[in-house]
Amino acid sequence: MRKICVVTGSRAEYGLLRWIMEELQVDKALQLQIAVTGMHLSKEYGFTYKEIEKDGFKISHKIKIPLADDSSEGVAKSFAEAVPGFSTAFKKLKPDIIVILGDRYEILAAAISAMFARIPIAHIHGGEITEGAIDDTIRHSLTKMSHLHFTATEEYRKRIIQLGEQPSKVFNFGSPAIDFLKTVILPSKLDLEKKIGFKLGKINFLVTYHPETLSGANNEKAVKEMLKAFDPFPEAKIIFTKHNADSGGRIIGKTIEKYVYKNPGKAKLVTSLGRLYYLAAVKHCDVVLGNSSSGLIEVPAMKKPTVNIGSRQDGRIKAESVIDCPAESGKIISAIKKALSKEFSAKLARMSSPYGNGGSSRKIKEVLKKADLNKIICKKFHNI
Repeated sequence: MRKICVVTGSRAEYGLLRWIMEELQVDKALQLQIAVTGMHLSKEYGFTYKEIEKDGFKISHKIKIPLADDSSEGVAKSFAEAVPGFSTAFKKLKPDIIVILGDRYEILAAAISAMFARIPIAHIHGGEITEGAIDDTIRHSLTKMSHLHFTATEEYRKRIIQLGEQPSKVFNFGSPAIDFLKTVILPSKLDLEKKIGFKLGKINFLVTYHPETLSGANNEKAVKEMLKAFDPFPEAKIIFTKHNADSGGRIIGKTIEKYVYKNPGKAKLVTSLGRLYYLAAVKHCDVVLGNSSSGLIEVPAMKKPTVNIGSRQDGRIKAESVIDCPAESGKIISAIKKALSKEFSAKLARMSSPYGNGGSSRKIKEVLKKADLNKIICKKFHNI
């Protein structure tokens, strides 16, 4: 049996990995291992490892890292503790290959540990650009440490080849996020309201705002500008989901908590909706706001408008349903009005997602199953 270890550290990342994990688990020629770390193991972020277990997966190893300090020094220390944790996990599990997704620092720790242990690495969602976040540098570093690459668009595939990776090892299958949308029935509006204990209105916003970790932006000022932009929409109900465990995140969380406390009938903060109910919230809300990658990938695929605030996602391929604006209340207000307009709503049905039409999870599984891993560790640089 080929042992394939999937690494996950956050709710968002697991949402994209779940269907790949399903494919790996049901294949009798493969043994699925799951290494869980980061926000999954944090009470503050909702102990989301329980969602993984609820979905029918057995966690093979937990790598707990400190998340209490979100300063730059604190994040660096968390990363430093994650490296030996993954080294211990991989020594125990002895995987034939590990699967990682995205660009978070705990995933970089997993890759470094696997690199020193000479374990092949398969990386999903590489080749992308997010100019306002340190994730951008981490993502490209993961590309250079990885041996198999699964991209979400052809442009991202070309960028990985530009980084020197062999074309035969880079596959554009689209985003696995789309697979979930193609396979599940989402909860009703009433079920969503019961889940979060909050009544929706005639107009509803779903908001996820993460810190900009590279651009030098004032995260507290930016989130206050966003909250100020909701004032001209007194009839709107707002669902906030919690920020990532990144440097500068807690000031965002505290600012939103104060807003929700002052507006109990208007706003609700949810630590973690879970994948199913997050997508249900997208379905039953009128506009998705903030700077999360889900606003660029899943939301356009669901024919919903996104107001993408600030520079965190600068450089990413965006559907026509995404409205970019700076973190200025006046510009955000204009973007919301555009998203709610009849003209824009009429265009949504004709807009398409640039991230594929589904089916990527099975294709990724087949490559992981059949790839020759004997000589894959020694890579040759591909010149163009």
